[in-house]
Amino acid sequence: MTMVHSRYGVEAARPEIWVYLEREPAGGLAAVSLELLSKARELADEAGWPAAGLLFGEAVEGLAEEAIAHGADRLMISQHPELATFRIESYAATAYAALMAFRPSIFLVGATPDGRDLAGRLAVRLRTGLNADCSDLRLDLERGVLISEVSGFGGGVLALIEMAHHRPQMATVRPGVFTVTPADPTRRGEVVPVDYQPGTESWRTTVVEHMIGERLDLTQTPILVAGGRGIDGQFAMLQELADLLGGDVGATRPPVDEGFIERERQIGQTGIVCRPKVAIACGISGAFHFLVGIQEAEIVIAINSDPNAPIFDSADYCVLADVHQIVPALTAILRAGARPGKQTLVAAGDPQVPAGREGKRRRGDDV
Repeated sequence: MTMVHSRYGVEAARPEIWVYLEREPAGGLAAVSLELLSKARELADEAGWPAAGLLFGEAVEGLAEEAIAHGADRLMISQHPELATFRIESYAATAYAALMAFRPSIFLVGATPDGRDLAGRLAVRLRTGLNADCSDLRLDLERGVLISEVSGFGGGVLALIEMAHHRPQMATVRPGVFTVTPADPTRRGEVVPVDYQPGTESWRTTVVEHMIGERLDLTQTPILVAGGRGIDGQFAMLQELADLLGGDVGATRPPVDEGFIERERQIGQTGIVCRPKVAIACGISGAFHFLVGIQEAEIVIAINSDPNAPIFDSADYCVLADVHQIVPALTAILRAGARPGKQTLVAAGDPQVPAGREGKRRRGDDV
């Protein structure tokens, strides 16, 4: 079996980590790009490498300061009217030219619709591998090899994948996996112009109109009210509570598969990874592939009628009661403008803390 060689190999690659920077419709850098910049900065500091951002658009030089403040040592930027809107032909051609010119060892991309499209095409052109939908990244400092953590079989298998002989080492990472580190306005970096490449020989798309609609982004919600099989598809009940708390609704995989709620609200290893201040798990058993989606929540509150539900082992606060009684009672209290109290909740649903399972406090903070 003959191995296909990448466009540039290990010896030709520069010890540098690049991040493809997506833009929000409003004009700033996308949250996933800031998350990846933060992770790239962490890995680069461990290895003693520089970190760089790759940014395309029209008149986007104003974003250089934001990228540098979040960890970029260099910002590779290509500006052209044709780059104002994502079009895969010109974006892929320009990115390919930049990667071949500078030859970074690692190239990270957000696992968004545009990011997946771009990363796949670049991997083929560069004749390298692509680790898709990663849940974690680490660096083997001795070999300079990126190790990507990827789940499979509904979260039942966790694989560690590496590319020892191909460059660049490419990976896409889902939004919400990494934390955005605070911006450092004192950081200084270099802005490097990159030539625009039209890629006209393969244009198959024409942008007729750019419309911005509402977009759900559970990775940014401060309060997550998540429902599982135990709520019997009654997500309207959870939505009412979430609205009062200023949050949004998520779900485990079974209600999504059964059609009770849209798939973009699926939380977990095969869905969305969230970092809410508070996650309220309603009627959720607590399978591992769901818990991955809320493991970075500051506070987890679990409501379940099964005293042996695994979710209680991962929650900060446990309520042993019927979710169909507790949630409406809590909603009524919030609508009345009162603060929920222990006596009120006991009267509504007779909740208890499971014996010997007071809630696993995963942090030492007082909450």
